[in-house]
Amino acid sequence: MTVPCDLGFLLHDTILCGLKPQIAQRVIASASVVRLRKGEALVRQGDRATAFFIVIDGWVKLYRTTFSGKEVVIDVLSKAESFAVAAALSGGCYPVAAQVVSDACVARIPADRVVGCIREVPEVAIPISASSLQHIDRLLEQIEQLRSQSMVQRAAAFLVSLCPVADGPCIVALPYGKTLIAARLGMNPESLSRTFFKLKLVGVHMRAWHFAVSDVAKLRQLAAGGHIRSYSALSFGRASIANAPSAAPSSRLRCRPGTSRVVWCCQRRSFTCGSRERLPQGNKQSCC
Repeated sequence: MTVPCDLGFLLHDTILCGLKPQIAQRVIASASVVRLRKGEALVRQGDRATAFFIVIDGWVKLYRTTFSGKEVVIDVLSKAESFAVAAALSGGCYPVAAQVVSDACVARIPADRVVGCIREVPEVAIPISASSLQHIDRLLEQIEQLRSQSMVQRAAAFLVSLCPVADGPCIVALPYGKTLIAARLGMNPESLSRTFFKLKLVGVHMRAWHFAVSDVAKLRQLAAGGHIRSYSALSFGRASIANAPSAAPSSRLRCRPGTSRVVWCCQRRSFTCGSRERLPQGNKQSCC
């Protein structure tokens, strides 16, 4: 379904914001808004690129399909982001497929109108090219994160990007399913679940469709290269807690010589990181 395009929105914070108002009006004079339901396809990989798109509302998944039929998520776009600009203006084919992962509105900008404006006013190409390069820079940043950051850091960075505040607590709804989040972060769903579980130690608590953060600044510090202390304590899981050994109230937590693993403390009834202190000879009461 298409409706007249919202000119006021497209002139702010989109690929067209660098154009002069009269030029921008000419560019989007024939534009339209496509409304799609969750799961509907917008373009298919390999189709001729006759237009480029700007997301007005909702989330759009960009993906490629390999020869073996596997789907590879390239990016997930939100409000004001654009795609297929270079393919449309060069007369090529769409290099990716696009599918909405929530109810969405997308502005469709016909390529021939933009090409005509560029031929008449060549400087129109400058802000459009700059916006396309910014998208490439963002993709390069994502590749760098996949290569250099741990899964915990990538998950923390993703959650921080959704938080509306710079510090303090907040509760945010997940924009789409965890399977897609895992694919975007270069993980499988099981790894994502374990990663979210580890983030509890920095005050992140996941629910079905939302998450709560006790301190966004602390989560941002982790995403920037910080570390979670003793998050291996969480890997013991509920089964280990249920099967944790019982001991007399006077038992003391110590680690064997040369170790510093996280163990269940019988006295505190919780997982605690042991020290490297040597056990006194003959001491038989120990949680280690």
